[in-house]
Amino acid sequence: MRLTTKGRFAVTAMIDLGLRQAAGPVTLAAISQRQEISLSYLEQLFGKLRRHSLVESTRGPGGGYTLARAPADITVAEIITSVDEPIDATQCGGKENCLGEGARCMTHDLWASLNVKMVEFLDSISLQKLVDEQLAKGFQMEEKPALKRAISSMPVVKPIRVNAPNSVFALGNAFSKM
Repeated sequence: MRLTTKGRFAVTAMIDLGLRQAAGPVTLAAISQRQEISLSYLEQLFGKLRRHSLVESTRGPGGGYTLARAPADITVAEIITSVDEPIDATQCGGKENCLGEGARCMTHDLWASLNVKMVEFLDSISLQKLVDEQLAKGFQMEEKPALKRAISSMPVVKPIRVNAPNSVFALGNAFSKM
């Protein structure tokens, strides 16, 4: 069984969201930049996560994503399966036709048992546990850069508005009216 980038990126993005959502909705652009995941790929993943009620979106300025449930109530198995990542080590996708025409391979039961163990394991790990592990490793939330305002010793000079013709033709028309 091989976990593809789809499942890995979904779990990584959800951990990032779990760590930062207390400060308000988290933008996908920010997750994309921090985790080095394509923004368009994250948009696809979060569409699926939203349809499976794992995240909620907020539109407009200051918008982004938050978790739809408490991180303790979201499991890694839910995250992976919600982005259409199969958790399956069998060659046949669990259909028991490994050798074609309904014939099973000799190791089918072994791989099917492994599937059960993988799902049990991933279902036993909550998003909260992964967030807590990051905090225990010393995760530090980066400070938002303060808005820098330009301060100049020169006074601000407003432009003078001149009510004058702005073309040769307008100038000619202005003189013809005199």
